[in-house]
Amino acid sequence: MADADMKPRQLAARIGVSVKQVERWLADAELRPHARNRTDACRALGVDEEMIWPKTVQERVKTGHDRELVHSYPYRSACPSTVWADLVDEATQELFFAGYTNYFLWTQVPHFADTLRRKAESGCRVRFLLGDPDGEVTRNREAIEDVTLSVSTRIRISLEHLERLGPLEGLETRFSAADDAVNHVSLSVFRFDHNALVTPHLARLVGHDSPLLHLRRQGDGGMWSRFAEHAEELWGRGVHVRS
Repeated sequence: MADADMKPRQLAARIGVSVKQVERWLADAELRPHARNRTDACRALGVDEEMIWPKTVQERVKTGHDRELVHSYPYRSACPSTVWADLVDEATQELFFAGYTNYFLWTQVPHFADTLRRKAESGCRVRFLLGDPDGEVTRNREAIEDVTLSVSTRIRISLEHLERLGPLEGLETRFSAADDAVNHVSLSVFRFDHNALVTPHLARLVGHDSPLLHLRRQGDGGMWSRFAEHAEELWGRGVHVRS
């Protein structure tokens, strides 16, 4: 409402409800208006319904494994940095960053290095699976992307950040095996306990221009498990990074 420069009385007039109704919506975040009123309010404010009433949107999804899809973004860059920061901060057992470069995490997540250190010291398992900066797949991907900040440079920046953390119990870094590099560069999986952010990389697009799915585990055999198993398989054949 502030962004739309609109007061409760103005919003009420636009959607045909009383001012008291709008004030009740503001006072009680759990209160969900009639579907028609929600639609009219969102149209008046110029926002998606999930921004104001996210639970209503989530509950429209059917049951079972369909519920694992928390949100989808047309671009990774469209996912708010607060989502990444919250998922990292809330994880207590497992942080697994299986992006090919993982470079953007150091700028996307505030105080990322300090958080990683704190997580590892508290017993959380922290893993980084990177592409080999000298590998053939990396060189091929650089030619495809043809951007100033090359794939190998982005990987080395991540390695430099990890090296600055020093030896930490619970923190481990590997390169994906040469035979797995094509699979790795084509799909990034980031795991935060029972949440995951997954990016399938499209053609010539760099990571931030590819779509992203936010998944939350609801049981065995769902999308979350399939992507987690993919990342674990790559990790199992990965090559330890020498410090």
